[in-house]
Amino acid sequence: MTNGPSLMEDFKPFEILPGNHDSGMVILGDHAMNRLPEGYGKLGLPETAFARHIAYDIGIEGLVRSLSARLGVPAVLGGFSRLLIDPNRGEDDPTLIMKISDGAIIPGNHPISSVEWQNRIERFHRPYHDAVAAEIAKVASATGKAPLVLSLHSYTPAWKGVPRPWHAAVLWDSDHRAVGPLLDMLRRDPDLIVGDNEPYDGALKGDTMYRHCMVSGIPHALLEVRQDLIGDEAGIAGWAARLAPVFEAMNADPALHEYQVHPSRTGPYT
Repeated sequence: MTNGPSLMEDFKPFEILPGNHDSGMVILGDHAMNRLPEGYGKLGLPETAFARHIAYDIGIEGLVRSLSARLGVPAVLGGFSRLLIDPNRGEDDPTLIMKISDGAIIPGNHPISSVEWQNRIERFHRPYHDAVAAEIAKVASATGKAPLVLSLHSYTPAWKGVPRPWHAAVLWDSDHRAVGPLLDMLRRDPDLIVGDNEPYDGALKGDTMYRHCMVSGIPHALLEVRQDLIGDEAGIAGWAARLAPVFEAMNADPALHEYQVHPSRTGPYT
């Protein structure tokens, strides 16, 4: 594959799910899809790679769609595979375009020219974030208050052969306002094991929550659900039914609609 392939005119780097902007809430799904634009082929990978976590967050597209419809709130879905470029990384992050992911070498990403690196930012990464910023701004304008922003992801049941016991996890940096209520309500279910910044830490400078919420003082939380629990329609429906009243209760709290900038725990890139 050559750098800078032609792109489908109708390829959309994001999808906006309609909802009431005066609802006060926005839901995000950075890694919802495993799509690639025409001209990139499969980045030199087998088709089976695009059914794996390295390509997208399994179950998240369906979960976001269901929650957006149930709650009547707008949502933004990433429209491209993270193998192309990762929307949950800052533009200066060296892992923005991965050469190796979970042991899989990505031929279409190595070597990659600086021109093609910038092309992917401008054609896919930046338009997605522009869409996120626009939806958040519409909700803020409609309500005159800070929106509640909830980002949904999923993670693998095991990592390097080690099982992950958590059914879900809440990731965060230093703003605990939405995180605390979310953890508390999820942990009321005795059948759930809920991680607090596990299986990994949520402080990542330049990521979606940092870019759109941390620096502007918007209450937010990133929720991860284990993939085997939302790998089919029944699992997605069950988790949507579980999360909808939790999100609704959080959104009804006036304290979660105030702007308040919190210093990040993350430092400069190294």
